[in-house]
Amino acid sequence: MTSPIQFGIDRLLAHPDLRRPLAGRRLALLAHPASVTADLTHSLDALAACPDLKLSAAFGPQHGIKGDKQDNMVESPDFIDPQHGIPIFSLYGEVRRPTDAMMDSFDVMLVDLQDLGCRIYTFITTLRYVLEAAAKHGKSVWVLDRPNPAGRPVEGLTLRDGWESFVGAGPIPMRHGLTLGELGQWFIDQLQLDVDYRVIEMQGWQPDVAPGYGWPLGERTWINPSPNAPNLWMARAYAGTVMLEGTTLSEGRGTTRPLEIFGAPDIDAQAIIADMQALAPHWLKGCKLREIWFEPTFHKHAGQLNHGVQIHCEGPYYDHAAFQPWRVQALAFKAIRRRYPDYPLWRDFGYEYEFDRLAIDLINGSPLLREWVDDPAAQPADLDAQAQPDEAAWQEARRRFLLYR
Repeated sequence: MTSPIQFGIDRLLAHPDLRRPLAGRRLALLAHPASVTADLTHSLDALAACPDLKLSAAFGPQHGIKGDKQDNMVESPDFIDPQHGIPIFSLYGEVRRPTDAMMDSFDVMLVDLQDLGCRIYTFITTLRYVLEAAAKHGKSVWVLDRPNPAGRPVEGLTLRDGWESFVGAGPIPMRHGLTLGELGQWFIDQLQLDVDYRVIEMQGWQPDVAPGYGWPLGERTWINPSPNAPNLWMARAYAGTVMLEGTTLSEGRGTTRPLEIFGAPDIDAQAIIADMQALAPHWLKGCKLREIWFEPTFHKHAGQLNHGVQIHCEGPYYDHAAFQPWRVQALAFKAIRRRYPDYPLWRDFGYEYEFDRLAIDLINGSPLLREWVDDPAAQPADLDAQAQPDEAAWQEARRRFLLYR
């Protein structure tokens, strides 16, 4: 019988000895809506209720500390928290990096963010920026660790030099298999930062155990860390479906299953599934593809009937070790390009404040994925030949940063 899981925030609240080094120091909290305790109290309220802790500020990442901003590039303002009377600074508003004035508001930054285990999820870039600012200003950073809901598997191309962006914090593969606390250690090593850093580790996290394989199903309630992250299945698929943001295909925003589905008004989804199964059936293990129809209420193709595909990575169809979401989505692009050679697949627009490079390339950290899709002669084995060395190198590089074995 395993003991119940405890997240970092719950251990900090439960153990006065863990809090003792914080006595007399001004604390800031970096949080979002999923920053909750086991009883679903928001971490800001729970920490404010601790008589031995002094909160002086809080910070919100993309989508805001309340998670109220629906889409990308929708900024959040700074404000004064009406309940606690402290400033709430936005790290997705006028600035992405904390300013000198923001850094002057605290001595220790507590980071309590639920991540999705994918390089482009901007909370990890915000963690990097916070660590860099803390090193500059002599501040401490404590990560109150949480599960990586996608578990330990690694997949995808590593971001290439020169492709860093707000959706590309460093040379990391698309699916990195680390917790936020572990990633912080990697950033400090990678960037050679001199910063006082501590991880309040989880207790009882078992990323290789069914049925959650990263998320403690049945023990903890799923709270959306961002508006379009509604469940564990989305988190599993996200390392692939996030690429849809760089395409003209709908990723299901404006439906109840965002980033689990894809489609468009002008594709034959049934034919696309058949082509995927014929082209690389070994890339489709561990999940089930189902033909669907949907009509988004907002975002791409709003109000139009879309023919699409749902990626089922739950229940009897899910095999955690076999599922490769990045390859599944890449294969869908390849099937569309083969069936419709002139399809306007790549969306040319400003993406996360980058206007001179295609979004699909920013998302993948290089043009390699797009070039593979667009090359009529390129086969699945060719993408494997590029990605597999990256994946193996990351497996080895991350080994010394693993806190949970």
